[in-house]
Amino acid sequence: MSNQNKLNEEPKFKPVIEGANKLSLGISMVVAILLGVGIGKVMENLFGYAWLFWLGVFWGISAAGLNIYKMYQIVKKDLDEVKNDPKYKYYENKWDKEDDDLDKYEK
Repeated sequence: MSNQNKLNEEPKFKPVIEGANKLSLGISMVVAILLGVGIGKVMENLFGYAWLFWLGVFWGISAAGLNIYKMYQIVKKDLDEVKNDPKYKYYENKWDKEDDDLDKYEK
């Protein structure tokens, strides 16, 4: 097998790694907040200003929010691909009809 073919192949465990990446959102949020708290505590001890601790907490919470946003973008992209899959066109039409039935009872 040539080197060019090896470069074009997908890794064997790529789906497993992508799945684990999506499951790690909770862990990454905790780690981001703890890192922010740790950085804030170090800065507070180093410079002597108490508000630097809260700056670190803010950075940690912001980093956790950024992780949530990035994961949202990844999941949204995956769901958009599924939405356009012909296998699921029946379900899309079925759910649209049921929503129309609910509208007439809500009036």
